[in-house]
Amino acid sequence: MNLADMLTFADIGQLSRIANHYRCDCNENSKHELIQSILQTIGSREFIEQHVSGLSLEDLRFLNTLLFDGRRQFSLEELIAFAQQSRFTEDAREKESPRDVITRFRQRGWLFNGSTQNTRYLFEVPEDLSQRFREVLERRFKSEMIPALGEPSMYREEIDLLPEDLNLFLRYVQNHEIPLNNEGIMYRRNQMQIMETLHISESLVGKGWRFGYGRRFKDYPSRFALLYDYAFHARLIREDVGGLRLTPHGVSMLDDEKRDPMMQFVSFWLRLYKGPIPNLLSIVYWIERCSKEWVMISSLYENMETLIKPFYYDSSESIFEERILRMMLHLGMVRMGEDDERVRYIQTTNFGRSAVQGLQKIR
Repeated sequence: MNLADMLTFADIGQLSRIANHYRCDCNENSKHELIQSILQTIGSREFIEQHVSGLSLEDLRFLNTLLFDGRRQFSLEELIAFAQQSRFTEDAREKESPRDVITRFRQRGWLFNGSTQNTRYLFEVPEDLSQRFREVLERRFKSEMIPALGEPSMYREEIDLLPEDLNLFLRYVQNHEIPLNNEGIMYRRNQMQIMETLHISESLVGKGWRFGYGRRFKDYPSRFALLYDYAFHARLIREDVGGLRLTPHGVSMLDDEKRDPMMQFVSFWLRLYKGPIPNLLSIVYWIERCSKEWVMISSLYENMETLIKPFYYDSSESIFEERILRMMLHLGMVRMGEDDERVRYIQTTNFGRSAVQGLQKIR
């Protein structure tokens, strides 16, 4: 529902609190006057821009989560979890409780209870306000991008290589004996042979902390770990006591010379990485909106940094560079380039734009 509809269903007590918050000049005993005054106040574009620009970092992250979570309605427990996730530091967590954040958003008229018996204890953001928040945030992010003066002198893209490499990996499994160690991991000799087979080769994993981004992320290089986890999830391979084997489904896929669409890899990546990066979908959305043309990667990071929470051994910058941009490159969603001064740039591909549009329709 839109804001006007939600105001109509709201009780006069909440309407009075919203009107008092914005210092509306109206008769607080008249529900009609309260609604009209609130709509007139919140209705202007300048109002949204002014209030978004005045948000704290924590409130901006909370709002961003509400806009991109994918659900239209939230329980109180879910909102409390969102508010907790938006506070990256101990100081921010001690400053106020999650319930205070939710109360403030309700006083602003940005969150309302559902209007039916089944939804009265759920909360939602008015649809028209949600759209306007996105538009304001997009203008804000885009205004701070530094565009390229021309096309970079060199750039890299990986269109449709993951499906190709998945089949090359499956073919290798079909044609080789691949023993596994006690932890179910391929020995380095086989890993190196696979890397020589694929279109995109990676250095093997050394010592260090690696966890959180998939079942075999700690054991294999990032791109190959995604490809391996996808194959395991799709039941194309199985880990037996005797070694790594193709399943009948994997054999059938090779026999039929099938290629899984790239969109399936994108969806799988989002599901896999949203644990350590809860607001990954929103970051991918903003990257797509801000890089339709070539833009400087550093300016993109400066705007996205506030949305990215460090994850144990990963800083905000390494998450942005390695877990998001690098994986979007592997997924064919972006191309990355450099100019003669070694300044790095990024641009969304046609597939990247269509993928983000598809993800928005799914939500």
